Amino acid sequence: MINYKRRASNQVQVGQVGIGGENPIRVQSMLNTFTTDTDACVAQSERLIAVGCEIIRLTTQGVKEAANTAEIKKALREKGYNTPLVADVHFNPAAAEEAALHIEKVRINPGNFANTLEAIQDKFTKFLNLCKEHGTAIRIGVNHGSLNPRMMQKYGDTPEGMTESCMEFLRICKAEDFNNVVISVKASNTRIMVQTVRQIVRRMNEEGMNFPLHLGVTEAGEGEDGRIKSAVGIGTLLQEGIGDTIRVSLSEDPEKEIPVAKAIVDFINKKAQAPLLEECEDTLFNGESYSRRITEEVGEIGGGKAPVVVLSGDILADGINIITLDHANAMGQGRLEIMRLNKEGNRKPVIIKRKYETKDWDELCLEASMELGAFFIDGLADGICIEAPAFSLEDIEKLSYSILQAARARQTKTEYISCPSCGRTLFDIQETIAQIKAKTSSQTHLKIGIMGCIVNGPGEMADADYGYVGAARGKISLYKGKECIEKNIPQEEAVEKLVELIKANNDWK
Repeated sequence: MINYKRRASNQVQVGQVGIGGENPIRVQSMLNTFTTDTDACVAQSERLIAVGCEIIRLTTQGVKEAANTAEIKKALREKGYNTPLVADVHFNPAAAEEAALHIEKVRINPGNFANTLEAIQDKFTKFLNLCKEHGTAIRIGVNHGSLNPRMMQKYGDTPEGMTESCMEFLRICKAEDFNNVVISVKASNTRIMVQTVRQIVRRMNEEGMNFPLHLGVTEAGEGEDGRIKSAVGIGTLLQEGIGDTIRVSLSEDPEKEIPVAKAIVDFINKKAQAPLLEECEDTLFNGESYSRRITEEVGEIGGGKAPVVVLSGDILADGINIITLDHANAMGQGRLEIMRLNKEGNRKPVIIKRKYETKDWDELCLEASMELGAFFIDGLADGICIEAPAFSLEDIEKLSYSILQAARARQTKTEYISCPSCGRTLFDIQETIAQIKAKTSSQTHLKIGIMGCIVNGPGEMADADYGYVGAARGKISLYKGKECIEKNIPQEEAVEKLVELIKANNDWK
């Protein structure tokens, strides 16, 4: 896509909040309190609402938790809050059915709702009829890390597997004439996430569906890295007009997510007003699979080498294209310029350059990540050059490498794939991340997963080298890749055991 155009979708009504259609892009978050603790859930909901959260999700592991959503909703309504509530269900259709009686929306995961096609047809149709009766919306939420075994056997943990997992359920919705559906296909790997969303949009178009989309990068992490990673993944799609509601999943207090999500949406709303670029057929790349643009090698740039960071004042060798993005629609401009180079047969490496006048560091991080990250998600550029006079070259260099890493183009520091925590989390996620970082941040070649529970743990950290996963209260399991190496380690010993595991496998540098 060159020019911004919002994808058309039907409206889904979630309580008093509309998603899709002509509605604005909605921002949402998820509580990390226990759903059986009504007071704690209400207090955290109030904090979320105060910073602009439009939809609130709660963990509902079982029927007991699902039933208590009625009490939480009642308490919030008595306080004058009408923000819709969403139940998050894994493994338990009975919990989904219970929640559908009480609150405005229920999220189910196709990967663990039911196993066989016959069971899916039976249980999901029953669930849809209940939702019709009570006016309950649903979200079909596919996670990269928890695909149905049938899908894993046929497709592996691929965009194709995620897409087909979702389409199975959407076809039942269509057959049952149930349209109050939002969908999501999420991954911690931004490249997989972007490719899968594009693929499912195409597949829905082919089958006459236009359900609205919820976007998010799962297990994005915390701090600046989590924000950059979310902005790269979510921002790439929003600039293509894809996405009706978003969640920025940070391993922090939920209310920290909303200002980031709102900043992303505000940025996209500005992009929507950008002047139009030249109309042309966009044949630049296949957005559903990754292939690096083929370029000549010029020194250390191009020819398939890892993308480079170029700083203001650096002198480049002859034979390199520098594309200076000065249009309000920077992503569209860059794609158009690269397309022209390709048509001319120009295979010289491309450096993408953009100047920012902002003096707000957080704003710079988000905007540069959204505008420039997309070029590396899709393998179109060989280098990144950010100019921001308000900040030091050292800070700009750090940001540039972070964008490349978030786009899966180049790793230069330890990557932590950590969940945002929820009512299922079995340890203090923020404290644990800090402990693990303190011990492992020197291992810049590694990816380390830190997961609060087993629900998506091993799967969502599928491309992590090592994993730290909550197994029970006070107990941790350690993974190497997808293989569980040690189970039920006392939590107080687990960080040191993780370091020992890395060293035992000769991966400690």
